[in-house]
Amino acid sequence: VQERFGNQSFRMERKTIDLEQGWDYMQTGITKLKRILEGLPEPQFDSEQYMMLYTTIYNMCTQKPPHDYSQQLYDKYREAFEEYINSTVLPALKEKHDEYMLRELVKRWSNHKVMVRWLSRFFYYLDRYFIARRSLPPLNEVGLTCFRDRVYNELHSKVKDAVIALVDKEREGEQIDRALLKNVLDIYVEIGMGQMERYEADFESFMLLDSASYYSRKASSWIQEDSCPDYMLKSEECLKKERERVAHYLHSSSEPKLVEKVQHELLVVYANQLLEKEHSGCRALLRDDKVDDLSRMYRLYHKIAKGLEPVANIFKQHVTAEGNALVQQAEDTATNQAANIASVQEQVLIRKVIELHDKYMVYVVECFQSHTLFHKALKEAFEIFCNKTVAGSSSAELLATFCDNILKKGGSEKLSDEAIEDTLEKVVKLLAYISDKDLFAEFYRKKLARRLLFDRSANDDHERSILTKLKQQCGGQFTSKMEGMVTDLTLARENQTSFEEYLGNNPAANPGIDLTVTVLTTGFWPSYKSFDINLPSEMVKCVEVFKGFYETKTKHRKLTWIYSLGTCHLNGKFDHKPIELVVSTYQAAVLLLFNTTDKLSYNDILTQLNLSHEDLVRLLHSLSCARYKILTKEPSTKTVSQTDSFEFNAKFTDRMRRIKIPLPPVDERKKVVEDVDKDRRYAIDAAIVRIMKSRKVLGHQQLVSECVEQLSRMFKPDIKAIKKRMEDLITRDYLERDKENPNMFRYLA
Repeated sequence: VQERFGNQSFRMERKTIDLEQGWDYMQTGITKLKRILEGLPEPQFDSEQYMMLYTTIYNMCTQKPPHDYSQQLYDKYREAFEEYINSTVLPALKEKHDEYMLRELVKRWSNHKVMVRWLSRFFYYLDRYFIARRSLPPLNEVGLTCFRDRVYNELHSKVKDAVIALVDKEREGEQIDRALLKNVLDIYVEIGMGQMERYEADFESFMLLDSASYYSRKASSWIQEDSCPDYMLKSEECLKKERERVAHYLHSSSEPKLVEKVQHELLVVYANQLLEKEHSGCRALLRDDKVDDLSRMYRLYHKIAKGLEPVANIFKQHVTAEGNALVQQAEDTATNQAANIASVQEQVLIRKVIELHDKYMVYVVECFQSHTLFHKALKEAFEIFCNKTVAGSSSAELLATFCDNILKKGGSEKLSDEAIEDTLEKVVKLLAYISDKDLFAEFYRKKLARRLLFDRSANDDHERSILTKLKQQCGGQFTSKMEGMVTDLTLARENQTSFEEYLGNNPAANPGIDLTVTVLTTGFWPSYKSFDINLPSEMVKCVEVFKGFYETKTKHRKLTWIYSLGTCHLNGKFDHKPIELVVSTYQAAVLLLFNTTDKLSYNDILTQLNLSHEDLVRLLHSLSCARYKILTKEPSTKTVSQTDSFEFNAKFTDRMRRIKIPLPPVDERKKVVEDVDKDRRYAIDAAIVRIMKSRKVLGHQQLVSECVEQLSRMFKPDIKAIKKRMEDLITRDYLERDKENPNMFRYLA
């Protein structure tokens, strides 16, 4: 077989194709492609035609030099596009204008991409070998570059103007072909071949300028004609439509830039004019409770850098003005009314301040989405008017009195358990705005003591509940004494039960009087005036019996008797009928003197009881000059003097079988303020020593500011007071001034 056929039967010599001949054949294919693109009657390529065109290029590129026409074919590939563009595409585009030009451009760009796809298939062999080896631009890129250089660069400015004109028409409410604009703008993106710079430089920058100009014109007329709510509605609608515009035909990267431009022209440029509009601006919206419009204002301005600051500032001013008005109203009422009505008005003030806080907290949470700026504005506004005094009462005292009214039996606030809990929660929130928290604590402690000691507390659970809330708000140190007081009362009840059992087991010790003793821990309770009164013998026996009992329990504790807080039930045997008198221990001591004598002078009573003049005058006034005249006085005047004499009033009667004889009230305010000032001196001393212990050496100004910072959680320290305490600590050798620099302090270990 080998001999018969030989190797030559498999060796076919390939005929060399010269450039002209090969290109003529390729031109037939390119012409056919052009006719198809132009929509002329032309059948599609079949696979045989496609393969022949591909093979021709393959052969012309794989011939031995000098017949390897790769470079020439690469050049002719580009020339084929240039010839088609110059002869057909550009003339077709130049004869059309505006929207028609845009439609033609979209069609031509679509055709051009088809042409690039087909020709790059025919010339595929170039892409694989020749272009790869020479690092030349690939065929696809060459085809697109031809369109960019010949068509796009010549027309993009006119195209941009036509597109922007259509955008402005749409803004004015006309219908436009959005799909057309999308296709045109896709050309700007695709021409960049993976980069956005052509779209941004040749279209977007001009579109943004036009948008700014358009909305600047609109805003300047709207701000004159429209109310603030109407202007905001239009602005919100415009921003919504611009976002839709991006979604429909602009590139997504344009959205933040376009929105920023529109916001600037509509909302930033006219921010002050809009917010300050006299009858419809931010103040008017707050005044008229326009929550929807305020929510819209927040939505519009929260996306703008520092856009919310003026809104928050107006909010703060508005809340401050409303709070100040409430305080002034209470002040005016207190000035014009009797004391008891004034105190009711002060309680009304706290209730109204709570309501004001509730109202504007809803605004902060719902209208302003709990934004920190508005929480801060609300806090600062309340701090302004919550620290004002009303008729000489500080807000700390008013708040403590308000709590007292809620928590004591028969208080003016008649509320359900849920309402009490809710109100206490709100009171504790208000306390956060009060700078003198220590003053509140002292007033509250005084009133808590009265509720606990005189059995006036309506509910132990509520007492403990508010202490828990105060502890969360102000820390454990704030409530430790108050918690101790509540615990003391529980222990005192258990102690009383033990005492009663002791009396049951020791009949000989029984004093013959029902005796209840409340044992308290000194450190927890407010300080009370205590002095040695000469007790009546009946009471002396009671004291001795209890001492005997208490010594069986502990030998290490000393009992100090606070007679000023005691109460006594006496049977008054009057001519008309016996009446039970509920009196203080001191009042009882005075009355029991009249069991052995009918008449006593002021000085007799003073000597026998060993009381101060101030206390005795109060006691005798309550028994002889007030509503219940248990004693008659000579002379019968409205005041007690040291020359008066007193006699048991046997003719006294009352429709009740039991009466309580109150003592004239003592103004505790001065004492509380003095106690707090004293505690503050200790607190300032402790803070200065703490700071200096850790820092060793510190400048005057820095020491003062660190001291203020440490103490401001409880009270606002006075700078003069801090300086005074520093001087005191120097004299007590805790600190010393630097010899060279008197503004520097050293800690003396």
